[in-house]
Amino acid sequence: MDTGGGATTYERELSALYSIAELLGTETDIGGLLERVLNMLGESLGMRRGMITIATPGSDELRVDIAPELSGSGLEKARYGKGEGITGRVIETGRPMAVPSLDEEPMFLDRTGMRRELDRSGLAFICVPVKYRDRVIGALSVDTRRETELGLDEEVRFLSAVADMLAPSVQARRKEQERARLERENLDLREELRRSRRPSNIIGNSRLMKEMYAMINRVADSNATVLITGETGTGKELVSAAIHESSPRKDGAFVAVNCAALPDNLLESELFGHEKGAFTGAMEKRIGRFEQANGGTIFLDEVGEMSPAAQVKLLRILQEQKFDRLGGGHTIQVNVRVIAATNRDLDAAVQAGEFRADLFYRLNVFPIFVPPLRERGADIMLLADYFAQKYAGQFGKEIRRINSPAIDALMAYHWPGNVRELENCIERAVLISGDGVIRARDLPPSLQMRSGSRAEKRGSLEEMVIAYERDLIIEALKYSGGNQSAAARELGTTKRVIQYKISKYDIDCDRFRAKRLG
Repeated sequence: MDTGGGATTYERELSALYSIAELLGTETDIGGLLERVLNMLGESLGMRRGMITIATPGSDELRVDIAPELSGSGLEKARYGKGEGITGRVIETGRPMAVPSLDEEPMFLDRTGMRRELDRSGLAFICVPVKYRDRVIGALSVDTRRETELGLDEEVRFLSAVADMLAPSVQARRKEQERARLERENLDLREELRRSRRPSNIIGNSRLMKEMYAMINRVADSNATVLITGETGTGKELVSAAIHESSPRKDGAFVAVNCAALPDNLLESELFGHEKGAFTGAMEKRIGRFEQANGGTIFLDEVGEMSPAAQVKLLRILQEQKFDRLGGGHTIQVNVRVIAATNRDLDAAVQAGEFRADLFYRLNVFPIFVPPLRERGADIMLLADYFAQKYAGQFGKEIRRINSPAIDALMAYHWPGNVRELENCIERAVLISGDGVIRARDLPPSLQMRSGSRAEKRGSLEEMVIAYERDLIIEALKYSGGNQSAAARELGTTKRVIQYKISKYDIDCDRFRAKRLG
């Protein structure tokens, strides 16, 4: 049938497909491309009020993204929930829907409001899914005439062909939106961190760390003595440095002393200095650490290991900001803030008579507890990624990622050595890795012997080969979103082999698939 202009509807549809293909090859603006296609459908085929709805990644929300006949405010309000309305149902099921009479269809919501002033009696509605690599990523919908030359079934087939052609562009649009969303989230996170004044030298976003940052921010501006407690390797010196850098003393010296690393007979000289001839071997006058820190901050690590004599002198400094050099005859006045740290229970040491009670109370003015890594699960991968890039730079290597079995091992381990142990593990793994990926086998044996992990059991060669093969398949499935064909291509084998191995090793593919709307 000729519907005017000398061309049949079939010929105009064929011409439209050619024009869309030409646009796809020349148009670089994705949003402009999709809008031009919808305008073309309206002008050449009478398919009005065209819309492209996109399934928002990681959400149940469906958002009308391109609608040339809809104003900006109306576009912002055009949102659908999972399975809501015809559009929601199409995206949920992945099947097209054609509604012959809009005025008789209760599922048609007209969330955009474009048809409120129209007579719907002559209108039909077609909505088809937009699929990218067998995954529904959105929907293409148009209004059309109730009575068409080709019939609604033929128009559904035509519109489905258009949707297939536009799928890569719609996917690119989704990626643009996802990048924009991540950028907004990063900006929001940076603003939140700025407001919480997270120290720049400490990594961690877990609740316990945020509570610790708040404590640092509260005490930094004062001159109060701080006692930092926590297990070995948790980063107590980093906390002390963060307090100093956030304080009015930041332009002064920051002097760190490990009290456990010095013998009793040298600790007093190290802290307070000595005069020439004060003891055998004192060939010249020495300036102690407290004098070096004058106007700044001194950090006394492992203060619980100080001798009773040194404890007495430290108490005097805390009370009066005065001390005498060993062998000296005059008192030295200093202005030093003291931050101390210990992995001991000083309260128990006081009860046992091993630490002066009056010194403990002077040190414990403002206590800060640094949580162990095993209680900071959310921070383990942040730290691992940081250390991986740090040592990759130092060793001149490229580390692209940490694979899933290695992540599982890192997350399951109890980390008795805390952050220091994690740093050592990642340094070792970066050295061992030969292909830019940190794998479970690159980690120390202590992390590979997790109970109940099939992938890391040690036994016969056959068992080890099976475990390694299973790891490779899981990794390929993860990065293909559970797509078995893509995983097979990644591993250089066939889908049938992958299906057999998945069944053999009892691998649950569903957990790797991206969450679908519906």
